[in-house]
Amino acid sequence: MTLTLLEIIALAILGIAVLLSLLRLLLGPAAPDRVVAADTLSVITTSGLVVLAALLGSPLYLDVALIYGTLAFVGVVAIARAIEGNGS
Repeated sequence: MTLTLLEIIALAILGIAVLLSLLRLLLGPAAPDRVVAADTLSVITTSGLVVLAALLGSPLYLDVALIYGTLAFVGVVAIARAIEGNGS
């Protein structure tokens, strides 16, 4: 399997985005910053799964990406509500 230049660029951008999000997750000055970084990482992971599906030509990874994205969204909303305080 040979990657095209566009695929290599897309993977490099995903890698840089992961590094920047991890940096914000580790160094974030407040909890909301860390929650946003965690949400960003989940979006990057979902897009990585979509790229993997395209590279391998397997639609199964698209289903995994859809489920992962939905669960990550629900998890981030739950964490944000817990940080907010009373949750109501």
